[in-house]
Amino acid sequence: MGPKKKKKSSGKKKVSKAERLRLQKEEEERRLRDEEEAQFRAQQEEAARLEKERIEKEQMEKLEAKNQKRSESELAELHSLEQKFFSAQQWKTDYRAYAKWEHYLSCDGSPDPTVLQEINTFMSLWREDQNEDIQLVMEKGEQVLNLIEKLQFLLLDTPSNEITEKETAQYQESILKLQNLLHQKYNGATEHLLKTANMYEDSETGNMQAVIKDKNVTFCIWANLKKKVRCKNHIFCGAQHGFDLPESLAVSNVAVRILHTQYDHVSPLWLQCQSVPKLEVLDSRKLTQHSKDNVEGSEEEEKQAREEPNMSTEEETCTDGRKSAISFKENSSSIADINETKEEMEKKSEISDVSSQVQDPLMQEEANEKEEVVTDENIIDLQQFVLVGGVYHIDALQLPPQVKQIKDWSMVEVLDVGLELYPYPSEDTEDATHPPIQIILRLPDNVMYFEDPVIGRWDSTGQQWRTDGISNITYKTQEKIATFEMHAFYTIALFQGAHLNMPYQAWELQPTGIDEALLAVITAFATIQIQIKWWKRRMCFPTSQENGQVHLT
Repeated sequence: MGPKKKKKSSGKKKVSKAERLRLQKEEEERRLRDEEEAQFRAQQEEAARLEKERIEKEQMEKLEAKNQKRSESELAELHSLEQKFFSAQQWKTDYRAYAKWEHYLSCDGSPDPTVLQEINTFMSLWREDQNEDIQLVMEKGEQVLNLIEKLQFLLLDTPSNEITEKETAQYQESILKLQNLLHQKYNGATEHLLKTANMYEDSETGNMQAVIKDKNVTFCIWANLKKKVRCKNHIFCGAQHGFDLPESLAVSNVAVRILHTQYDHVSPLWLQCQSVPKLEVLDSRKLTQHSKDNVEGSEEEEKQAREEPNMSTEEETCTDGRKSAISFKENSSSIADINETKEEMEKKSEISDVSSQVQDPLMQEEANEKEEVVTDENIIDLQQFVLVGGVYHIDALQLPPQVKQIKDWSMVEVLDVGLELYPYPSEDTEDATHPPIQIILRLPDNVMYFEDPVIGRWDSTGQQWRTDGISNITYKTQEKIATFEMHAFYTIALFQGAHLNMPYQAWELQPTGIDEALLAVITAFATIQIQIKWWKRRMCFPTSQENGQVHLT
């Protein structure tokens, strides 16, 4: 055998080892490079994050500083406003105290309207005063209007924590009494004028016509002394008001009075009527439960429940309903434990029918009232319309017996009935046959109507202003004359939209001097300018008294 051949070493294996080492080296370098790049990126991201946080922190500090500055400014403004508010409150309190002190010092005989004894004494003395001269009554009426204005100002201006409910009710009652007394005195003065109607006799017609006025009221009185058909219309020269009577009134013993008051003592009656709470009507389920309890206890109360619809007033029904609600609350826990049998279910259904009979008339009546209020378009809503130009009390009056001159004696028949209204239309006349009365009103010069006014009459029964009963309305804008017809004698007023000038187009406030400014409000129809001026009045109050001398501060 020949010698064995050596196996040649594979070069490929050596190459693979070297290559493996090279690859390992490259991989190690790549890993180190990746780590360096990752570390570098992390450093960059950390730097960016820190920079972002630094910027956000700076912005936040700026915002906080700005917010702090604004908060300090708002807080200072708030403190200033609070101080001004307290100063204004203190000023109002001092002013009310000063008004009392000034009234005390005046000693003019006028009462303090806040003292019940004084205001009652004032009204009693004037009510007993028999002097019914028209001029004296108008002068006294101005004093009464001032007292009413003071009470109304106190009700509006005094904070709720400084006035009690008793005082509020007292002031409101005093206002109503003063208003009624003032109108009674106007009626007495009218009667006094009509008793001496021949002193105001018109030379042309022979009838009485008189116009007496001041800044608050205007009396226009006409008396039918001659009773001629051709003298059925008249225009008062001093006021430009007028009327045209039907022929039946032109030959009657009648007088016509147009009493124009610049103030409005009628509309507040509507507001009081709206604020009166309505009678409560209990839930039918409570009534049913109450009836069930009564039947389980006694059959006599079921009979009483059947007789409830025949009660004379709603107040009695409402009172019984409140009692039933109390009874229901007391017995509800015990009723829940009773097992209802078939017989009891029949009783329940029967009593439920009785309860529905009790409640249905009340609910139906209330629903009808609400529907009537909503659907009656003749009612003037004082939240949508505002009374402008005062109130016109237009009345037909019975002409009292006139004075007869017999030689040197003046004789007159004295009646105790007082001033009487003349019924028109009379009870014997059908509503469809009596002719209407035409009225002409000259509106005040200090009143502006941007649209044709709505003419309403006062309904004393419903305590509301209405538009029915008035027809053939014409309004002359340039002459400011309103002409209309009405089927009876009413209290009349003219209304226009309360939100006529809204929304406002623009406003401007500009200074005109030291502590002076001019506020201009531009509306759709007019530009209103309000001059504002700050003034400070020194108030003196007694602080001490020495040796009979009062020291004021």
